[in-house]
Order: sequence, then structure tokens, then C-alpha cells
Amino acid sequence: MDKTQKLSERRLADAWAELQNYSDQGNPLEANAYRLAFADPEFLLRRETRGIRFQLEMLKPDLDQSEQGIDSTVVVFGSARFPSPEAAQAFLLQAQQSGEAGALAVAQRQLRNARYYDQARLFARLVASHSAQRRRDERLFIATGGGPGIMEAANRGAHEMGAPSVGLNIALPHEQKPNPYVTPSLSFKFHYFAMRKMHLMMRAKALVAFPGGFGTLDELFEVITLVQTGKSKPVPIILFGSDYWKRLVNMDLMVEEGAITAQDLKLFTYVDEAEAAWDVIRTFYSL
Repeated sequence: MDKTQKLSERRLADAWAELQNYSDQGNPLEANAYRLAFADPEFLLRRETRGIRFQLEMLKPDLDQSEQGIDSTVVVFGSARFPSPEAAQAFLLQAQQSGEAGALAVAQRQLRNARYYDQARLFARLVASHSAQRRRDERLFIATGGGPGIMEAANRGAHEMGAPSVGLNIALPHEQKPNPYVTPSLSFKFHYFAMRKMHLMMRAKALVAFPGGFGTLDELFEVITLVQTGKSKPVPIILFGSDYWKRLVNMDLMVEEGAITAQDLKLFTYVDEAEAAWDVIRTFYSL
């Protein structure tokens, strides 16, 4: 059995070595009917093989997380544009020196929103601190979209406590890279938003939505809809920053117009402090 496995691994390595030679020699990769199908990018990137790519994006993060004992996560998402307090302070100083009113207004807004970065970081530290005292199968791990801003803050908080954390990044037209606090072996990159969002939910025991833009809204309302329709088990859904969320979305209006029921408002909770968010989760699971 070992000999067969080693032979198989050698053949796989040989197939990929052939492709590497093209890169090393600077030669363009041409379609090649004789190339093994699984080692043929020209074939794998065809429109007809999209289903295979979906399956691969499903399997790779799932297998890797399972092998590393990541069974239960607390998902944190929010704006990629909210900086750390130190970055916001530096930008404010620069704006003050420039004397430009527009730059100063932006810098003041960034400094105000940096509070959310601090709170996401603190919240992740609370989760990691709790999990450090638990058996591996009882631990909760921070998971984010892997990018900057609020995502970085949550990964950073876990990292500072010595806890591994997950980053589920997405390939975008503009440059997108994982933040430096994601655990390298748990840093994944997706092409398909659908697969990324599914992985965010697969292991989620709670979701904390900080203020954000279209992406945050997309993720938040998909989660609420899945729980509302019974497609996913009930989990704590926490809206961090009550003033932001209540000004952005008038949930009461939807009740008044009959678009949702008053009971649906119990699917989520507003909080304004990291400790309050953690208390919601602790109460839900009797931790």
C-alpha cells in the first residue's frame, strides 16, 4: 500500500513539475491534449469545468480546517475601510499638516470609526481567552473574510492571544491580500463569493456584524435569511453599533408594512461593546 501511494505521489509530482518547467523557462502554456486533466490549467479554467472548480473550493478549506481541529467558529465581518487607531491617528496628523479641509474631514471620520477596529480586536481577544481554557473540541475560533479593517482587527485580537484564526479571502479585480494576522495554514483564497459565504456559515456558532458596506450587508442578510427560513440552525446574530445599524436599516418599517413579522426581530441583537457581544454568545450557549 505504501509503495502504491508513493508511486502515485511521484506521478502527481511529475505532472506538476512539467508545468513548473514552463514557468521556469518563461514559455507560454499552450493547450496540450496529452497533459493529465487534473494538471491542465487550460482545461480546468474552461467554462464547462466550473462545477469542478466549485467542488474544489468546497473541499480544500473544509478538509484543511477539519485536519487542524477547526470545528466551531465565531465569524466577524465589517468594513475593510475602517483603520486601526494608530493608522487613523497618523492620517489625521498628515491631514492637519496639509491644511486641506476635505482630507481633514476624512481623517476625523476615520479616527471616529477606528473605535470599531478596537472593539473587534477586543472581542476576538475575549473569544480566544475563553477558548484557551477549553478542550480542543470545545474551542471557538475567530473567522473573518481575511482582509483589512474590521477583519484584520478580529484576526489580530486572536493572534495576540496566541490563538489560531481563519481568513477566507476573495480574489477581486483590485489587489486583495490576507491581513498579516491570519494563521497562514488557515488562510484561504476564493474565486466564488458563494463558496466563500458558505464556508463562513458552515462552522459558525455566532456571527458579529460590525458596520460595513455592500459586502457586509450581503453577508449579514444572507445569514438572517438562512436562519429565518430554517435553512440554518439558530445562532446568535449580533449587530455591533446600534446607531449605525438602526440608521442604516429601518427594521421596524418592515414589520409595519408586513414584510417581516415582529418575531423576526428576535433573530438578531444590537450591541455597542465587545463585552456585551460576548455576553450574548455566552448566554445563548450557557458558557
